[in-house]
Amino acid sequence: MLITFFRSIILYIIVLLVMRLMGKREIGQLQPFELAISIMIADLATIPMTEIGIPIFNGIIPILGLLVMHLIISILNLKSVKIRKIICGSPRILINKGKIDEKALKKERFTVNELQEKLRGNGIVNLGEVEYAILETSGDVTVVQKPEKRPIIPEDFNIKPEYEGLPYDLIVDGKIMEKNLKIIGKNYIWLKKQVEKFGYKPEEVLIATIDGKGQFYCQKKE
Repeated sequence: MLITFFRSIILYIIVLLVMRLMGKREIGQLQPFELAISIMIADLATIPMTEIGIPIFNGIIPILGLLVMHLIISILNLKSVKIRKIICGSPRILINKGKIDEKALKKERFTVNELQEKLRGNGIVNLGEVEYAILETSGDVTVVQKPEKRPIIPEDFNIKPEYEGLPYDLIVDGKIMEKNLKIIGKNYIWLKKQVEKFGYKPEEVLIATIDGKGQFYCQKKE
């Protein structure tokens, strides 16, 4: 039992490192070759994890081999458009100028109901609002609404909003984010004073942030 326990930990760490090296894509954004490799890695890890008689390296070596294969394919994708189309395919327009392309749906084995589901996922319940719907190689559907249906933005009124910048976490669960303090050009003394305005001590704070406009937010831990 103890051997199985430690083998599971080792394989988990190996798989975690391999998946980390493969990138930060979400499952829904994986290309077909990435999804295939991910499934194979999971299968390869389970065999030596449960079968004590099989050497652990019999699982680790194939996993590393798949990582190398993934890196090679990724490099080829970056270098060649033709290879990228062969491996990943090309986006396909499912709704063109407001009209559903039935031929495109059949080629992609996509039903109208599935298309409606994807549109609802984009916050659109009425097909009449869509100018273009593009099926991406990852399986996601990108939607371009008709001009009169698009959300109003400040640019439509010739309004230029102030630059906001990125918010920074300064305290998380009582721990001070020294790196972020340096980025904004502040120090611990300044941070302590800001927190004390709320009646707290830094170690009592659950989260403290500051945005690009200098607005400070602070919440105490329960």
